[in-house]
Amino acid sequence: MKKLMAVFSAALACVSCFASTDEAKIDSVLSKMSPRARQEISITNKAEFISDLNKVLAFEKKTTAESGDLGLLYLLDKKNGHLSSSYVPKNLVAVENRKLYKVNKAGMQIRKDVKEKLEEMVRAYDKDTGAALFVVSSAYRSYSYQNGLFNRYVEQDGLEEAERYSARPGTSQHQLGTAMDFGSITNEFAETKQGKWMYEHAWEHGFSLSFPKGYEPDTGFMWESWHFRYIGVEACKLQKKYFNDVQQFMLEFIDLWKNES
Repeated sequence: MKKLMAVFSAALACVSCFASTDEAKIDSVLSKMSPRARQEISITNKAEFISDLNKVLAFEKKTTAESGDLGLLYLLDKKNGHLSSSYVPKNLVAVENRKLYKVNKAGMQIRKDVKEKLEEMVRAYDKDTGAALFVVSSAYRSYSYQNGLFNRYVEQDGLEEAERYSARPGTSQHQLGTAMDFGSITNEFAETKQGKWMYEHAWEHGFSLSFPKGYEPDTGFMWESWHFRYIGVEACKLQKKYFNDVQQFMLEFIDLWKNES
């Protein structure tokens, strides 16, 4: 009996050690983030946060194994990550589904798992709004397509202005095959029935607004009320609960967490 108790006590001590290590890791990761991120991230119960984070990481691991592609939480922005000119997501399928929504241009593609979640979201939208018009305007973009788009915007508005609203090739979330633009691709979208509904409910289906209003210094891009990225429901919950609902802060934290020794 004494031997069993000793083993049990040792096991408890080991669990406690891992918990303490992870809790210390939170502070270490936060110390590497920007002052604004540290100010807005709120982690009061570290044990609960770690439990929630592990659910998110487990879901990402599962979907990565199933898709054979980059993780849903892959950090890609002006400073982090860069996709090669040859990178194409696996399992791309046509976005079009005339029974559920309108597409603004033919030939658009998206990852198969994301399309399934898009259709699930539109069905919920139809139920809530009485099947009001739902518009998909952009989805996967290849490196070469993004290169042409970015160069056109530079010619039109100059480099400094173009970089406020367009990603250089290899740094666009659209190349991941998990980001989509909706509606008019203007900030008037925020006041439409679809825009208002998505602001309230898109997260329930795993879609997160990438570039919120007032966060250009943090995301690198001006407010884009129409641009959402699929990251999964658990990640959306984590984003809302701890990261002031700012995708950039959560993705930066998770990237640092994964790389913390």
